[in-house]
Amino acid sequence: MRKEIRHIGIILDGNRRYAKSRGLPLWEGHRLGREKGKELISKWMVELGIKELTLYTFSMQNFNRDPKEVKFLMKLFKDWLKSVDLEECEKNGVKVNFIGRIRLFSEDIQKLMKKMMEKTKDNNKHTVNLAMGYGGREEVVDAVNKILREGKLKKVDEKTFSRYLYLQSEPDLIIRTGGARRTSNFLIWQSWYSEWFFVEKFWPEFEKEDLVEIIEEYKKRERRFGK
Repeated sequence: MRKEIRHIGIILDGNRRYAKSRGLPLWEGHRLGREKGKELISKWMVELGIKELTLYTFSMQNFNRDPKEVKFLMKLFKDWLKSVDLEECEKNGVKVNFIGRIRLFSEDIQKLMKKMMEKTKDNNKHTVNLAMGYGGREEVVDAVNKILREGKLKKVDEKTFSRYLYLQSEPDLIIRTGGARRTSNFLIWQSWYSEWFFVEKFWPEFEKEDLVEIIEEYKKRERRFGK
């Protein structure tokens, strides 16, 4: 049975191992990973008609990496934010959101994030959610604390609780590149019935053809939702 795919989540894993496997500097793996991400957003998403993408870009745990690596990643991200063609986003109808503990990033990066969200908020063909400073457990904790701060609710059901999360929509399928077979704190609430695909290729070597193959495989799967 063929099924429409509205929302795909991707854990962009393997940049460092890709660089190491080819004798490249670690930083080059991250740079190539960024370029692949740009291609995914500006081309593949539009060409394949994917309505929504959620990309695990920088986790809460990534803050614990070597400070030099974190600093380089922040520079890469800042440079990307400055280089995004907002006119192209408008032309393609791409809206960009940032989900996670955005407050943990530097003020200049936060300003660039807010500017991009503001400039693209009215685009309505495609949505890209960039999970930055993100963690699934942290998302749940933040939602609970928000409910407690408001102090308005005496009872919470799943539908109500979902409204307090960073992200309300649920991925149809989630892809993890890099060969690891774990979910790594990604969308632990929203992925309760997502179809998972684990890919051996590192993120910088992932191609559009791989994405198409996964989508076709997804369409063949029967989703019973426990029934």
